[in-house]
Amino acid sequence: MIRTAHLLAAAAMLMVPAIASAQAQGPVPMVPATGPVLSLTVNESIESVPDMATINTGVQTRALAAKDAMAQNATQMDKLVAALVKGGIARKDIQTSGINLSAQYDYSNRDGQPEGPRFIGYEASNQLTVKLRDIKKVGASLDAFVAAGATNINGPSFSIEDPSPLIQQARGTALKSAKAQADFYAQAAGYRTARLISIAESNSGGQPPMPMMQSARFKADAAPVTPVEPGQVSASVTLTVQYALEK
Repeated sequence: MIRTAHLLAAAAMLMVPAIASAQAQGPVPMVPATGPVLSLTVNESIESVPDMATINTGVQTRALAAKDAMAQNATQMDKLVAALVKGGIARKDIQTSGINLSAQYDYSNRDGQPEGPRFIGYEASNQLTVKLRDIKKVGASLDAFVAAGATNINGPSFSIEDPSPLIQQARGTALKSAKAQADFYAQAAGYRTARLISIAESNSGGQPPMPMMQSARFKADAAPVTPVEPGQVSASVTLTVQYALEK
């Protein structure tokens, strides 16, 4: 587990003899400041190996009649879902994310005559959002999706199912960092102490930059297992704090 820290904003001194309030989570009443007020925004991130991956997958079918496109799609989707469940994915981790049916046209002007678009049939698609809880099997699972009839894949997106322990650790580190900064400014400005008068928090848990696999049609006969590197994801906390500088 690796910790990274970033100070997002410089301190600002304000001669405001008022009770400071927290902006993100409502007011937190404190003892009024009698001297300058120091405002700080501090961010702390705790990184860890992800324990869950989210994949978007589905089936696309085409036919001249709309009902045929939908019927073919339903048949292939039933096979895909059955394969996912047989492969050990719980039904609670399989969710329909979109069903679409649209007419398809050929807009190419093959003979140079402006005849307008040519109707070529209907395309039906059914998309699933699938959660994988065994990170080591993500690559093999992608290949299994294709073998079961999936015609498009997007993902994976890695995350931590329960980021609360990381967020709690980030909170403590962020508050220590804010206190160290406040003490520095107090001493540099000729004040004895920096007293905390308000605190507000915003956080994000277990979310990484999202790596994407290009949506495309795949052949199910690919021999090697699709390589997937989970890397690390982070849980971060941003604290907005105010300290009263006192003599």
